[in-house]
Formats: sequence, structure tokens, C-alpha cells
Amino acid sequence: MNHKIAVVTGSNSGFGFLSTLELAQLGYTVIATMRDPDKGNALIQQAEKRKVKDLVQILPLDVTSEASVKAFANYLKQIGRVDLLLNNAGYASGGFSEEVTINEYRNQFETNVFGVMRITQCVLPYMRKQGNGKIINLSSISGKFGFPGLSPYVSSKHALEGYSESLRLELKPFGITVHLIEPGSYRTNIWDTGKKITPRSLEKNSPYYAYMKAINNEIEAGAESLGDPMEIAAVVREIALNRKNSFRIPVGKGVRLTLLMKAVLPWTLIEKLILKKLGINFDQGEGRT
Repeated sequence: MNHKIAVVTGSNSGFGFLSTLELAQLGYTVIATMRDPDKGNALIQQAEKRKVKDLVQILPLDVTSEASVKAFANYLKQIGRVDLLLNNAGYASGGFSEEVTINEYRNQFETNVFGVMRITQCVLPYMRKQGNGKIINLSSISGKFGFPGLSPYVSSKHALEGYSESLRLELKPFGITVHLIEPGSYRTNIWDTGKKITPRSLEKNSPYYAYMKAINNEIEAGAESLGDPMEIAAVVREIALNRKNSFRIPVGKGVRLTLLMKAVLPWTLIEKLILKKLGINFDQGEGRT
């Protein structure tokens, strides 16, 4: 392969799908990985329309499977280089902490945290030997702000943020840059894959049912204002072109305001604002709607 090599995980939809096409249009040979290669037909069709089909290669990869990651690592040995890694594969699960099983938390971390670590370890020897490379981790505003009813997803993204901070400092001397993209709410299928909300928090006999319902109503009310995923692909493009070198890159409607609010307001005021927006009132510890 004479082109620069990019690896994109979770490339069959959403941010990964669009970023794969953007990178191919920049001249990268993109190893577009996904758990089920049969879901890559739409990607190949779009690549053909953009006249970059020869630059997109579909590869099966389950970031939670040691065997799958080992096969991926063996594939990289044949190529011998990686210039850019986009750790995009992930899903969101939620529910109230009392009702989320440890196994549900573990599954969330296997994909969103340990999956990132596994693939990053696969590419680092090549980037370090080259003396350059870019690693882009898809985080979330949830990696900076702990929203109620989403603790599995929130905690996995907080872990990703900390891991990425250490990684950036470790790799900087080797010419490798690490970037965190922190999107707000976008039109992707992140809630359509994985386990979604734990069933217990959706049952009417749950003590958190009214609270969970209020959160779902808020999410549904904001569905029409969700951002265009192409904004994230555009950021990936800018990083690839060396036009954006920041570590943390918050993107999306209201994201910067939310981060500013957390930085300057006392937490007691923040929680009152959030609960008021959800229509949740508390009296001596008992939740009432």
C-alpha cells in the first residue's frame, strides 16, 4: 500500500461511516472495521459514488473479542504501518445505578474502554517506529458531565477521558498525537445497538420509573434538534490535515455552554437546574414528580 493507512473501528454507521469516506477522499487507504462485514455494503456503495472504493477495505473486527483483535493484529503485520487510528466503536447503555447489573457495566466498559485500549495497543508499535501517528478517540460530553440515568455510558466515557490524557502525555515524545472528540447529541444509532436502557429502570414498579420516564421524555423532545454527524467527520478530516491539533475538541449545540457551566457554577446549583428541567422535585430525599 502506497497510501497513508487509517484504521476506523465501528465504520458501518454513524461517525465511523462518514469519517471513513472523508479519510478515503483525503487519499488514505482506510481499513474500515466492523463486527459484521455484511453491514459494509452501504459503505462500499458510498465509496464507489465518491470514486474512492479502491481506498476502502472492509475488515471484520469485534473490539471485545481477544481472538478477533489477534486476527486484526496479524493483519496489521502484513501492512507494516498505521498513520491514523479512529477509535469510534461504541454503544450507549443506561438505567439507574441501583438497577444496572455489574455485568451490564462490564459490557459497556468492554466496548467503550477496553476495546479502545486493545486496538490502540495494536497500532502503537507501528506509529512509534514511524515516529508519527494520530490517535482519535470518540468520547462524548458525557465524558465530562455525569447525566442521571446514564451512569454506564457516562462512567465509560469518563474512563476514556482519563486514559486519553495519560496516553497523550506518554506518546507526545514519540511524535504521536492523541485527540479526544467530545460530541453532544447527534443523529446516530448509538442507542440502537448494544443493550440500551436496563429493563429494570423501565418497569412501572421501579422506584426510578418516573425519573427514567422524565429523562426519556427530555431526550425525545430534543430529537429534532440533534446535530448532523457530518460535523464530527469534518473534525476528523481537520485533524488528519493537521489543521486541528487540540487535545480536547468539544463539538455540538450547547456543549461548550454545558462545560462552562460545570466549570464556573457550584454543583448544588447545577443539580437544581438539571432536576428542574426534568420536572423532578425532591422533598427530604423522596423523589416526586
